[in-house]
Amino acid sequence: MYLTSPTKPVGEKRMAFRDLDWSGFKQIQQLLTERTRTRFTYAAGVLEITMPLESHERLARLIERFILILVVELGLKIKTMGSTTLDREDLLKSAEPDNGYYIQNYDLVADHEIDLSVDPPPDLVVEVDITHTDINKNTLYASMGVPEFWRFDGHVWQILCLENGRYVSQERSLIFPLIEKKDLACFLEAALLDEVAAEIEFRRWVQDRC
Repeated sequence: MYLTSPTKPVGEKRMAFRDLDWSGFKQIQQLLTERTRTRFTYAAGVLEITMPLESHERLARLIERFILILVVELGLKIKTMGSTTLDREDLLKSAEPDNGYYIQNYDLVADHEIDLSVDPPPDLVVEVDITHTDINKNTLYASMGVPEFWRFDGHVWQILCLENGRYVSQERSLIFPLIEKKDLACFLEAALLDEVAAEIEFRRWVQDRC
């Protein structure tokens, strides 16, 4: 699903390091985390460091608002993970998504800090990638077992659902069956003009369908 803006904004600054082992990745992560507001993604020996810009952050926050409205209006529960580091040293993979959520598995993780060696991955992960990324994030999150992955590149919206170890593009969310790709696109387009009016209208839309 596409937004109508004719040009794609610059959403992130990125740099990548290759042929880096897990120990080297963690050393760089620890060093830079203390000094910068960067995000780190590591897979297959590649470390990508991302510095989100305004358009990235605004879209990520609007998508989160969309999700929280759904959770509240549908009477669900949620544990919001934000950009919490998702480390899987056993897979040599790590990610800091824009947003991660436990919804279906809320009861399993509500009362403690997440440990992915024993806890399930987030039910839903959201990534805004406006500029090119060197990491295959579909493969990354599929290997972690994330059931649903939402991706947005500033124009195109994808709902990716895990089937037999790989993501399949869907028109409708499995977590929120009420929602199709076009619904988020419409919300974002409206919210980029008027966030408050878009939220009021979307809440009314969800309530009418409950």
